[in-house]
Amino acid sequence: MNSWEGIFDLDVKRKRLSELEHILSQPGFWDKPEESRGILKERSDIDHLLQTLANFSEALEDCKLLLEMALEESDEETLLDVDQRVRQLQGELRNLEMGHLLSDENDDKTAIVSINAGAGGTEAQDWAEILLRMYLRWAEKRQFKVRMLDMLEGEEAGIKSCTFTVEGPKAHGMMKSESGIHRLVRISPFDASGRRHTSFAAVFVYPEVDDTIEIDIKSSDLRIDTFRASGAGGQHVNKTSSAVRITHLPTGIVVQCQNEKSQHRNRDMAMKILKARLYERERKAQEEKLQEVHDNLDDIAWGNQIRSYVMQPYRLIKDHRTGTEKGNVDAVLDGDLDEFMESYLMNLMHEKSSVAHA
Repeated sequence: MNSWEGIFDLDVKRKRLSELEHILSQPGFWDKPEESRGILKERSDIDHLLQTLANFSEALEDCKLLLEMALEESDEETLLDVDQRVRQLQGELRNLEMGHLLSDENDDKTAIVSINAGAGGTEAQDWAEILLRMYLRWAEKRQFKVRMLDMLEGEEAGIKSCTFTVEGPKAHGMMKSESGIHRLVRISPFDASGRRHTSFAAVFVYPEVDDTIEIDIKSSDLRIDTFRASGAGGQHVNKTSSAVRITHLPTGIVVQCQNEKSQHRNRDMAMKILKARLYERERKAQEEKLQEVHDNLDDIAWGNQIRSYVMQPYRLIKDHRTGTEKGNVDAVLDGDLDEFMESYLMNLMHEKSSVAHA
């Protein structure tokens, strides 16, 4: 088995492809256009992945053969060509892996990022501003669009808090790795005695809520009743059941309309009201879910950090979730975060895979 077999769950993909082919061959498959489109897309995606990896494997075998020939003939030019090709294949595989890792429904959405300084006054507020600069530099290198929404500056230096959006391909998928407590250890530039300080800041990342929430109302979920309209009356109102009451059974929401003389128009208006009620209900549910995640964010204090940035007595940045370490502190604070983000995503994928196979 190649090393990427497990990463992409190829055995599962091949089994699923076989299942999809069986579904496609069933009578009446094309009678349901919406369902058939989804199945066709899934088959196309799996087929494309398998073909891409087959081509990759073939290219790698070619490189092995060329390498063996170049070594036998001491052909340095071919050795350089092989080295260049292998590096290119590594880059292609890395991009394919990242595409696979960033496949959740929210990964491609705009990221909303909040940074809050922990206890510690000016020192913590300066650390929060350093983190802000780090993310702005990361986004700039990727040519992502950043929009500042809110910022509260510190009294002497730094920031108490800020909120901004990061817009670009897989922006939330990458930035979600940064949610948590970030710890800094350094000689404080604000301490005249030159003592070492530990500072904390919290970073919270969540996807931007789509304004166009689609409300799918099934006819089987509705109970529609008609009745005679009440009110000042008139001949039409008293003799026909033009008023409409619609009950949405899954939620228990009841709406009605009796202002129009036509039952058809009353029904249309009642459906509009129902959709608006369901939209508002969904919007509030999303906001409550985001707030719940925010409320569960650990205290901005010792022991809860996801990553430590140590500048004194040694220089090292370590992600405590994955064990990833980098000694080039300046490069990371200048936006070189990809290795930490990718290792987090790989770790997340392995955890999900372990749960799935448990």
